[in-house]
Amino acid sequence: MKNICDWNSCNKPGEYKAPVERDNSRKYRLLCLEHIREFNKNWNYFRGMDDQQIFDFIKSDLTWHKPTQSFSSSDNFFKVLWNNALKNDGRDREIDPSLDNMRQFRFNQNDLKSFKILGLNVGVKWDSINKRFKKLVKKFHPDMNSGNRNFEDKLKVITLAYTQLKNAYRKKID
Repeated sequence: MKNICDWNSCNKPGEYKAPVERDNSRKYRLLCLEHIREFNKNWNYFRGMDDQQIFDFIKSDLTWHKPTQSFSSSDNFFKVLWNNALKNDGRDREIDPSLDNMRQFRFNQNDLKSFKILGLNVGVKWDSINKRFKKLVKKFHPDMNSGNRNFEDKLKVITLAYTQLKNAYRKKID
């Protein structure tokens, strides 16, 4: 059974889908080739919208109509990572930067991976880790790379590696 074109009194087969509404619903009507061309030529997604509604739609379309968070929002992933990396865990003292050589201690696999991620030799002084972390954050921060997701993911890994080493060094001096 063939569908008939849903355009006024057309009797040709309706083989092409045309949306009934612009809300991305699954409602459609079937049209013949001639009428689908006519429909597409006259289709205006923004018909009936005022300028502000069109502006709001286009602005939302830039983020695929998904809500975004500012960097300063409390549950932003980077802010959570950053705060965890800089958190003092309620201790009165920070890691002692004067530790001469951490090579005498044994590091676990996660610590070794973290040194590698940060591009550092195993057991370097805490100051070197701190300086390297700050340098990498500046290099891979989303604001410095036009929001490129690859750099964003790299920064997440760098922050996690820094946090891993921070916790490892604290354990070794306690």
